[in-house]
Amino acid sequence: MQASFLYDVLIIGSGAAGLSAALCLNKDISIAVISKASLSSGSTPWAQGGIAAVLSEEDDVESHIKDTLNAGAGLCHKDAVRQTAENGRNSIEWLIQQGVDFTKNNETDAQDDYHLTKEGGHSHRRVVHADDATGLAISSALCDQALAATNIDIHENRVAIDLITHKKLFLPGNRCVGAYVLNREDNHVELFRARFVIIATGGASKAYLYTSNPDGASGDGIAMAWRSGCRVGNMEFNQFHPTCLYHPQAKSFLITEAVRGEGGHLLLPNGERFMHRFDDRKELAPRDIVARAIDHEMKRIGADHLLLDISHKTADFVKSHFPTIYETCLGFGIDITKQPIPIVPAAHYTCGGIMVDHRGRSDINQLYAVGEASFTGLHGANRMASNSLLECVVYGQEAAKDINRKINQIPPPPEAPVWDESQVTDSDEDVVIAHNWDELRRFMWDYVGIVRTNKRLQRAKHRVDLLHQEILDYYSNYSVTNDLLELRNLVTVADLIICSAIQRKESRGLHFTLDYPEAFEMASDTILTPTNYSTRDW
Repeated sequence: MQASFLYDVLIIGSGAAGLSAALCLNKDISIAVISKASLSSGSTPWAQGGIAAVLSEEDDVESHIKDTLNAGAGLCHKDAVRQTAENGRNSIEWLIQQGVDFTKNNETDAQDDYHLTKEGGHSHRRVVHADDATGLAISSALCDQALAATNIDIHENRVAIDLITHKKLFLPGNRCVGAYVLNREDNHVELFRARFVIIATGGASKAYLYTSNPDGASGDGIAMAWRSGCRVGNMEFNQFHPTCLYHPQAKSFLITEAVRGEGGHLLLPNGERFMHRFDDRKELAPRDIVARAIDHEMKRIGADHLLLDISHKTADFVKSHFPTIYETCLGFGIDITKQPIPIVPAAHYTCGGIMVDHRGRSDINQLYAVGEASFTGLHGANRMASNSLLECVVYGQEAAKDINRKINQIPPPPEAPVWDESQVTDSDEDVVIAHNWDELRRFMWDYVGIVRTNKRLQRAKHRVDLLHQEILDYYSNYSVTNDLLELRNLVTVADLIICSAIQRKESRGLHFTLDYPEAFEMASDTILTPTNYSTRDW
């Protein structure tokens, strides 16, 4: 007998966005949190740098808004930027209440005097952090609170397959009422029904060969929402983090932007600095500029990596500010107090996603999207450093507030059929999935990477269309597995990225094409609409 669950709210994803929503829902609301692996396995623990908020008297909200708009290259939605920036202090205070222990200044004994660092694009020190492991501190605190909450059930080692909507049940209306979920422990599909569903599955950087993200960042929520009829926006804007550790044994280890914020220098292999040739802000330029500069220099001199040097600072300074990076690099034989760090750009953040409003509501009734899976308009054409964790908290809370207001107005979900496994067989061709996965990520890196051209994009489109049909045939005939589901979703989001990039006939922010190197005078979003799209009625 296949398992079936009924809740008030189903949250797909257990990172900062999903858990912020869960913990801000009323305590009498029954909640299921679906986690792809362990509860703390998402992208949040990997975030090193910090969370941006105006906490200093020398700073102000208007400055935070201005910096974000500048970094976003004309595509930020001002209302989303203002909503996020104005809620910065409250978000930090809420996180502290949840148990997050942010780093304080050593020079004072004041309880609320937190150390603020500065990152690319920020005009002031406004990034509060927990040493260089901020995401881990936030994730640990929120996980502890969620585990202690009596109204929250945690379902680990589950991957969502598809959303359940009224359309799929042949019922009138445009409502989401649950999801089919693969239990990775027993390989059976479970039915989760709920009054409300929140997608908090993170981004899609695993579509690229090199990424700073954990394995689960395969765009699952974006793909599921698209298949169910939600629009997506600005999927061409993939942020490549300029500095990922380059080492054969180092898997996706990020070197936080705060290293540059605290005076780190980017160097060529011969020790020469080069950022002054690309931007007056040098190492503190926004990430898109820094990533393109590194990519340009690597291609110009034929290097497989460049260097990031903080060794001109004292050893005590480096160890106290970047203990995680210091210990990790030391484990690979690199003493960052004495030598530079080998670095390479890597796919890092999906700035586009499921289109939502200021409450996190998608195009489908009772379906929300928060965090990196969503497109709120905050990031524009280039996410400014440390705004993403803030967005997770702000929009997670906004979604929860909206559900709290509506919970008694929405009836329980209708009955839904269990997953039919009778017409499929187990596959012994796992090599097909592995090959397609590798091919997809390689042509995305080569053709839809930091620098693009029309010819490269058309090649990518041709390949993704063939893969899409091949995987569709495979999906229809064989039992679902985690790898097959991720590949299916990656092909979908890769197609969305490619189609969005083809539509943008200019260079702006993170999208740079040699065929259209200039930006239009007027900026506009790239909105893709599925054939089964219909507007919500609430």
